[in-house]
Amino acid sequence: MENIIIIEDDPAISDLIRLNLELAGHNCRQAYSGQEALSVFTDFSPDLALLDITLPDMEGYKLLERLKQSEVPVIFLTARNALADKVKGLKMGADDYIVKPFEAMELLARIEAVLRRYGRKSDRVECGGLEIYLQERTVKRDGVPVELTMKEYELLLLLLHNRNKALSREKILELVWDYEYSGETRTVDIHIQKIRKKLGWEDRIKTVYKFGYRLEVSP
Repeated sequence: MENIIIIEDDPAISDLIRLNLELAGHNCRQAYSGQEALSVFTDFSPDLALLDITLPDMEGYKLLERLKQSEVPVIFLTARNALADKVKGLKMGADDYIVKPFEAMELLARIEAVLRRYGRKSDRVECGGLEIYLQERTVKRDGVPVELTMKEYELLLLLLHNRNKALSREKILELVWDYEYSGETRTVDIHIQKIRKKLGWEDRIKTVYKFGYRLEVSP
């Protein structure tokens, strides 16, 4: 479980980010200003910071300089979408730059990429009796290897990254098969049936009526 500080002055956006991160298994603290963020840093020891540029007491650029002294990776999360802002943020040392509004799945994927780059993301994930080794792309069930095809493995990771959230068949098709919906959602149903059986997750991967699927596990 990685510690992530959310530095965002809008409580609604901050709460939404926190909800998604905690569902994905991260431990979060929130700060609504630059000074509050610096105070939280002293006792939280974050593995990563999500930083808004526009804060009530200082610009995120200025706070970035302070955070980078602690060698904490920083992702800008901002409404500023001008190329000049993106270039400035990345040149100053931000590890990524995400423009609002954003998809929760994209945010989680980018956070994991940065954590892994810094060696702060465990290569091993445990969930529902499974052990998933990300670098090896292998899965064990109660210590026994489970043979998954490439798409079955990618489908498993998508469900893990979005645990306890309903995913539509169209979204699954787009993210795992990398193409827009073209009326072939039956492909998703067939692969879900296969991984349910292989993983023993018949009761964990729930069918959401006329929508899609949801992996139900404890946070």
